[in-house]
Amino acid sequence: MPSRRQVRIVRTGRRTDRVAATEGEEPEVDLDTALTAAVAPLTAGADGVRVSVAVLDTGSGARAVHGDGSFDTASVVKVDLVAALLLIAQDEGRALTAVERERAAAVIERSDNARTTVLLREIGGPAALDAANARLGLTGTTAADRLTLLRAVFGTESELNEESRAYLRGLMERVEAGQRWGVSAAGDRWALKNGWMPRTTTGLWDINSIGRVRADGRTCLVAVLSDGQPTKESGIALVEAVAKAAVGVVGRAR
Repeated sequence: MPSRRQVRIVRTGRRTDRVAATEGEEPEVDLDTALTAAVAPLTAGADGVRVSVAVLDTGSGARAVHGDGSFDTASVVKVDLVAALLLIAQDEGRALTAVERERAAAVIERSDNARTTVLLREIGGPAALDAANARLGLTGTTAADRLTLLRAVFGTESELNEESRAYLRGLMERVEAGQRWGVSAAGDRWALKNGWMPRTTTGLWDINSIGRVRADGRTCLVAVLSDGQPTKESGIALVEAVAKAAVGVVGRAR
């Protein structure tokens, strides 16, 4: 009688591979390759559109990344900004003030650009934001980097303490109705932040979405970054399809 197929997950560096645990098994395809294969048909014919995605199943540890290019973050950087504010408050041994909480809520829940500008100035400007990002382990503006940010917010090993993480997660769970698209299409119990921005020179759109979802009993962190989108609507549709594909790929690794 043939042996029962078993697969274990092995992480090597920044990649997660699926390795057959039973002698004689055919080797499994690594998850990065599987994710690229899943994304390919979704972007076929989308000339000039770039898409990168990173996903982590927090339960199994299965992780996959497609694409390593850098992107403009657009409004997903507002998660970094509020995280920086929280780190400053932690360092000073205090809670956020009422004014800071109002600004943080506006920045995440409504993606308010005016309050974003004020908050950036109040924390000390771009240099202070870069310093906070370095503390959180961020090194660039790739999808994998956004996944590192999500792990700092939704995980337990983080420069952000539990109170700060819970506060930021709560804001991401309450984004206003018109902004509840993107990675939320891949499951339920979502918490997210989206970014959308038309380029002045081309009229093409940057469409980004990062966050947490629950799918088939699993909790996944997902980050999708894209640019060159012809319209906001088509960009959202593609980002949602890619998020669903990513969650499906790590789900098959269990």
